[in-house]
Amino acid sequence: METISLTTAKRNFSKLIRHAANGETFVITRYGRPVAQLTQYKLDKAVDPIRLSAYERMTANLDEGASLGGLKVTRDGLYDR
Repeated sequence: METISLTTAKRNFSKLIRHAANGETFVITRYGRPVAQLTQYKLDKAVDPIRLSAYERMTANLDEGASLGGLKVTRDGLYDR
């Protein structure tokens, strides 16, 4: 578990998110005092079926894309992948 300042966290947020997604944990401090913890999010499918159902609907909608007056926009189309 690494401790980092809020300023450093703001500057390197995308990098920290990538590391957290891979299992690392960060304690974020403000003025030297811990104020937050950034860690990997784990969806526990057995515990919360309502949240799992909402997640599955959301990802299905993202995969399907949205129609914007004839222009079809998908999640992958928004980013260079």
